[in-house]
Amino acid sequence: MKQVVILLIAVLMLAASGPAHAGGENWLGLDGKLLSFEGDLHGVLEFTMLTEYIWRGFDVWAPDTAGIQGSVDLDLYGSGIGISAMFHRAMPAGYEMGERWDYTVYYQNSIYASEPYATNYRIGWVYYNFPQAKASWFDLHELQMILAWPNILPVKGLCPSYAAVGLWPMYENNLFTGDAAGWAHIFMLDYGWTLTGILPEVPEQVVNFHGELVYNDGVDPRGIGVDHDWSNWVIGASTDFDCGYNVTLTPALYYQRTMDKSVNLSPDETWFTLSAKYTF
Repeated sequence: MKQVVILLIAVLMLAASGPAHAGGENWLGLDGKLLSFEGDLHGVLEFTMLTEYIWRGFDVWAPDTAGIQGSVDLDLYGSGIGISAMFHRAMPAGYEMGERWDYTVYYQNSIYASEPYATNYRIGWVYYNFPQAKASWFDLHELQMILAWPNILPVKGLCPSYAAVGLWPMYENNLFTGDAAGWAHIFMLDYGWTLTGILPEVPEQVVNFHGELVYNDGVDPRGIGVDHDWSNWVIGASTDFDCGYNVTLTPALYYQRTMDKSVNLSPDETWFTLSAKYTF
């Protein structure tokens, strides 16, 4: 564990020493978007309701089980270094053991901003904690790298990105998460479609389309083992409604096609999410 933390700190220091985008802009999320932070402490509070919780292809709880998520994400004074905490919880009773908290430390920035091959990147470490398990045998940790290229395609607003994640149990060779270790490769494509004159007093409304294709090379939070194969693809659409006072309401709809039954026995998954976000 100490070696992993030391390695992550070294990677973050190397990333921080490289060429950075001027203006302190940071990349948040997986869609390649840049937000401008001017050096103060900034953050995002978010609460989400889900009709079903699908995570990297897995149906985490029972089929059609609704859930809630809450998170806080802090950017440390425009440095590109951030910390976040997020909880995941099923709405009906009986799934308390599946409650999960994610604690993340990350560095994000961009390079070659004025070039067609401009690259936004994020490197981070995540600790997955299951507090109701009464022990850390179920806990997992993850290293992740996310890359996005917002200017590389000729179509404005079309952004490809790629994520590589490595997941390991906190304790190796235990009965609960022994087969959790592995890598996942996620290939994503996002597009923002701008609509005009759709809503009264709203000159423009952007609909964000998202697609991803996942190759699972051993990642299994259940710890029972999966095939090393293409596991699933996902498409979805979302849009933001500015409610004023730095509050944004975001409905989203997603569809997943499962390609590997070792990840999910259901061939099709469809779910809806509704998020409220406060930015400060």
